[in-house]
Parts: sequence; structure tokens; C-alpha cells
Amino acid sequence: MLEQGTISIHTENIFPIIKKSLYSDHQIFLRELVSNAVDAIQKLKMVSRAGDYAGDIGEPEIEIAIDKDKKTLSISDNGIGMTADEVKKYINQVAFSSAEEFIHKYEGKSDQPIIGHFGLGFYSSFMVAQKVEIDTLSYQEGAQAVHWSCDGSPAFTLEESPRTTRGTTIILSLQGEEEEFLESARIKNLVKTYCDFLPVPIKLDGEVINKQKAPWRESPSNLTQEDYLEFYRYLYPFQEEPLLWVHLNTDYPFIINGILYFPKMRPDVDVTKGQIKLFCNQVFVSDNCEEIIPQFLMPMRGVIDSTDIPLNVSRSALQGDRTVRRIGDYIAKKVGDRLKELFRDNREQYISAWKDLGTFVKFGVLNDEKFKKQIEDIIVFRTTAKLTEKVAAETPVVEVQSSDGDAWQDVTPSPSSDSAPSAPYTTLKEYLERNKERNENRVFYSTDEATQSTYIELHKNQGLEVLFMDSFIDTHFINFLEREYQDVKFTRVDSDLDNTLLEQDKDKEIVDPKTNKTRSETIKELFEKSLNKPKLNIRTEALKSDDPHGTPPAIVLLPEILRRLREMNAMMQQQSAEFPEDHILLVNTAHPLIQNLANINQGSIIQGNGESSTDQLVNLICQHVYDLALMSQKGFDAEGMKSFVERSNEVLTKLTEQASK
Repeated sequence: MLEQGTISIHTENIFPIIKKSLYSDHQIFLRELVSNAVDAIQKLKMVSRAGDYAGDIGEPEIEIAIDKDKKTLSISDNGIGMTADEVKKYINQVAFSSAEEFIHKYEGKSDQPIIGHFGLGFYSSFMVAQKVEIDTLSYQEGAQAVHWSCDGSPAFTLEESPRTTRGTTIILSLQGEEEEFLESARIKNLVKTYCDFLPVPIKLDGEVINKQKAPWRESPSNLTQEDYLEFYRYLYPFQEEPLLWVHLNTDYPFIINGILYFPKMRPDVDVTKGQIKLFCNQVFVSDNCEEIIPQFLMPMRGVIDSTDIPLNVSRSALQGDRTVRRIGDYIAKKVGDRLKELFRDNREQYISAWKDLGTFVKFGVLNDEKFKKQIEDIIVFRTTAKLTEKVAAETPVVEVQSSDGDAWQDVTPSPSSDSAPSAPYTTLKEYLERNKERNENRVFYSTDEATQSTYIELHKNQGLEVLFMDSFIDTHFINFLEREYQDVKFTRVDSDLDNTLLEQDKDKEIVDPKTNKTRSETIKELFEKSLNKPKLNIRTEALKSDDPHGTPPAIVLLPEILRRLREMNAMMQQQSAEFPEDHILLVNTAHPLIQNLANINQGSIIQGNGESSTDQLVNLICQHVYDLALMSQKGFDAEGMKSFVERSNEVLTKLTEQASK
């Protein structure tokens, strides 16, 4: 035996700490040991290139072996190996880091990175093993192979070994509760998760079980469109194809490689949880990039690989420092640059992707001032205007950020020229410019195309352009737009009616000499008495139209300021906004139904002492008209729907009674 002793440590009783607290998940041990094995192989290549080793380095490989009878798991490499002195220094003295010392010695002699630190990473093996052995032979000429053994206490043994092949083997005698790691399927799964893209073949039972090629470390010119798509499918199986992607490949101001995809958004996707995979030198670290990626880019997918992202000792948690924030800002800027370029050079493709991109782009504008300044002029809205844009074929775009001049390259084939036409989209500045002569600095918008369809048609029929702001974020986004465009008035289509939509000849109405009232005044009193709702403001107007039958007999209006205050209060109280009692019922005096109602009324509701069957019918029709107007603004509850159906049946019954007389 060469030596017996105790491991030099700087924290008393370190092994319980390692087993319980150092790593959040026991399975991490395999990542650490395989990373160390890759390090050993890369070190040998560096020594060979530096001229310090003249032997044949052979084909690099890592072999994982399972012995269920002995309950051992072994990880072997044919890398640089260790001498007895190196084992003492790098294994027994936990505070040292061989990787840092090695890099310093061979700095500038290779572009192969050293993944980890043969020290604390190695000690992760004690989370699952009751005994750990190292059998190793150094590359150095005349070196003696050694065998190191430790049972999880500070005591160790170091003795000569009969090993004759260069490299290192780590043998783990597994604890009883950790025997799941003796199953081949479990090991394959862990290798795929953590070590799939390491540049060395990893074998289990003679079979290579990792991909080795990391597409994000490839030169973009070496990758085809299918390569990018295939990588996305591998990372996110059974998902729709991505909209477009960005290949990050730069060494300034940070070393960052990666491929970020813009996915098609689905209702079941939780946009608050990141799906970007973080790697460090091709070793998987975490699915959680929330500290790096700005929150509004959380829906993006793909890979980021960087040695400039500081990790804690387990490599599984990021440390929130200034560097991380700067990297996040950098990524956001590159995303913004790409969106601007796509808008400028391929607007059809940009608009095609907008329904998926739009929500989190707007979220970024609301939460990131720098990002807002980048892309505020390329935010688009669907519009009722008849524009001539076409949607490009939904072929994903390859976007590459190269290190040469930090310029963007687009290597995607041009979209087909015979693409189908789409619903038009426009920027706010384009909308204002188009409408400045007719409605200067005024924007009409809709938040719900279905329920507000009546109001939208009224505007369209009179040549007023309406923007659709109907995503869930637009309630907040409208407030942002009003702050940015303080001289512009934003009006929802159901809040009030522009004078363009109304006939302006009320002064020409004939006054009934019996009542000394115009027909509009009579209709207003008719509805006021029939509905008997003191908080309901009833207005009578003639809606402008070439076909009065095509306009509604009445519509409900919600004053913009009152509606927003109610919505704000509801949001602060975390409640849904109730429909306000103090709304407006605008009765369309130009509609034939309202004119017929005035004719059959004959003033009986106002003048009579009793109520005839005609009076009852008029009351029911007034209520029915009001109900129909309400239905375009809100749904009825169970009791309200029951009353509506009963009144509808009663109206039809009375109408059929009169028709049969």
C-alpha cells in the first residue's frame, strides 16, 4: 500500500453535506462523472497538440458498465489519467481545482473547453455510492497506475494498481436505495438528458448512446433548414413546426452559442414557464433559464450554451448578478433586431407569424423600455381596412447572428408568390396617416369581433376603419398606447358613436300638435316608461344607412371612461367586471321596427288610464328590443335567459293573435 490518510477538507464533516445539500438531485452524479471523463479526454488532446505527449491518443470514448451482481456502476475514459501525486492533490484536497490549473498552463494552445472541475463534481458520487474507487494510469512515461478508495468517511487508501491502459475508471458501489442506477434504461435516459451533445462517444454495453453533435456549436453555414427543424423536433417532439428561429453565435460581449425558436402558441402552453435549455460547454444544466431570459421571451424554445453564465457549485442554479442581467438584455436586443429586420424585409412572413408572436412582443413592450424603443414601430393590428397584403407561405425562417460583424443573415428561401391573401394588418402610425383627413388623431377599436360585430359593421358601412385589439393583453396595451400617443383619442366601437354614423337632421323633425313632441321624444318616453330603469340613459338617434333594415333597432353603449374605471376596479379587486347599470340605450329611430312601434302605440301608454292589449304588446316589444341590444354586450344568466325566452314567446303570441284577427 502506497499510503493511508485522511482527505484534506476545509469544511468539517463534508460528506453529509454533499449527500444532502450539495446537489438538488442525486442523478446529477452521472453528469458530473461523465463531464470529468470528457475533460480528461480533452486534456489529453491538448497535451498532445502542445507536444508534451508523443503517443497515440487513439479514438476517444467513454464506457459505462453495470454489474448487477456486485451492484457497481463504472465510468471509464481513455483520457489523460492521473499519477499518485495528482490523485492526492486533486481528489484528497477538495479545495483545489485541476481544471483551472490545467487551463492556465495550456492557455491558448487549444479551442477545446474544459467542462468541469475534477473536485467537487467528483464528490457528487457519494450521494449514491457507499464506496467510491478510482483506478487510473497517467499518460506520463513510466507512470505507475494507482487505485484510490474511500467509503464516504474522510479516510482513504491509495495503492498501486495493475492497470496497463491509459485513462481513468470510477467504480461506484451503490447504496441499497440507489440501485435504480443499475438499470440500463435509467442510465440511457440520464445520458440523453445531460450528456447527449458531449463531443465524445458514450457507450453502454458496446452501444453508443449519445448524439455527440451539438447543432448550436456548428457554423450556421454547415446547417440546412432541415437540420434546424430536425433539432427542434428532437428537443420538442410532437409539436408544431416553429415559426422561425435565431442562431446565436458570438463571442462579444459574451461567449454565447444557441438556437432560439419562436414556436406556434397553443392554448395549453404555460407561457410563464421557460422551455429554453441551458447548457455549459454542451453539458445540460437546466430547463430553467428564467434568470437569463427576460420574462416576455419565456415562450421561446431552444438552447443557450455559454461559459459566461455564472452557476453555483452544482451547476443547476443560476446566480442573479449583473452579468446575467446583461446577457438577458443582449438576447432581448438580438430578438428585437431580428423582428425589425423581418418586418422590413419580409413583412408577409412577419404578419403571418404575428398572431403567435404578438402577445409576448406586446408584453415585452410593456415591461422592457429598451425593447419597446426597438420595436414600437413594428407592432401591427388587424384592421377592417381593405389592404393588399398577402400572407407568406408558412415556411420557417432561418435567422443567423454571426460573429463576423454581428450581422444577421437570412438563408431561408423566398416565400411563394401565390400565397393566399390574409386579413390585413397595419401599424398604428399607418392607421393614423390613412385616416388623418377624416378622423385626425382618433382610433376606433374593437376588443371582441363577435360580440361587437354590430358596432363594427356600423363603422365599416360609413367608411370608418376599426382596429382589432382583442388579445387578453390588449386591455393593458391600450393604456400604453394612450401614454405614447397622448394627442390621440382611442374609442371602443361600443362606447359612443361618431357623428359620421348619425343622421344630422333632427331639427327637421315634425312636432305632433297634439302632444307638442317630436317622434324621437315620443319614442324616448315610450321606452323610458316600458323599461322603467332610472339608471338607464335612453337616447334616440337615426343611424345613417342606405338600408335601414341592415342596422340594429337599438344598441347599448358603454361610456369609455366609466367602463375603464369599472374594469380597473374589478381588476384591483380580482373580480370580473359586472355589467354597469348606468349604460346607454340608443334607439335607432330610422329602423322600421321602431317606426312601426311608434305607429301602433298611438300615444296610449302615455295618455290612457288603463292598459289595452296593444299597450301590453308595445311594452313587450320595447323590452324585447332592449334584450336584443343587451345580448350583443353580455350574456344572460340563467334567470335572465328564462325571462327573455318567456317574453319572446309572449311577444310572438300577441303578434299572432293580432294577425289572426
